Amino acid sequence: MVVDVYNLKKEKVGQVELADIVFNAPVKKHLLHEVVRSQLVSRRAGSACAKERNAVAGGGKKPYRQKGTGRARQGTRRAPNWPGGGVAHGPRPRSYAIRPTRNVRIGALRSALSLRQKEQKLLIVDDFELEAIGTKTLAGILGGLEVKGGLIVDSLGNEKLKLSARNLAAHNFLPTEGLNVYDILRHEHLIMTKSAAKDVEKALTRERGGRQ
Repeated sequence: MVVDVYNLKKEKVGQVELADIVFNAPVKKHLLHEVVRSQLVSRRAGSACAKERNAVAGGGKKPYRQKGTGRARQGTRRAPNWPGGGVAHGPRPRSYAIRPTRNVRIGALRSALSLRQKEQKLLIVDDFELEAIGTKTLAGILGGLEVKGGLIVDSLGNEKLKLSARNLAAHNFLPTEGLNVYDILRHEHLIMTKSAAKDVEKALTRERGGRQ
């Protein structure tokens, strides 16, 4: 498919051909759900921990003799039924991480990119070179591009763009290597430089083992 390319003043300066398999693929919502869920649950610390009876202080001897008191037998004050005792079946440190298969991750990323393109919220710019680091300057450019809540994608070496975007509340910058489904979906618009779009296309059409 052929997509229009704009400059930072939103003037059409050309066109670029992008692969249908990446930017015009069927949108599979179940893949989007699976990958977004895996990204969010993998952020959980999993550090909740309760002390079981072997970890609480106290105990060491029976609270009272076994027979003759009329009460239920007890072996230690550290049992869960005693105040200050251990917790029965409490939370333990664990990992919540989910790792979808490679095909699922690639399919979800293709679906997210295709969704933004079909919604006409994918904007390809010729380049995103700033003269100097400036949050106000970048905000003005994005306003001129009519972008609200945008994810800007360019090469990792664009340091001026990266530093200019870090204090914007509604916008974020990501290098092409860090592009992911969750960040695409949580921003209303996706802005990519022409070179970044081609790099993403190359990565998502490459077969296992590096073959094209």
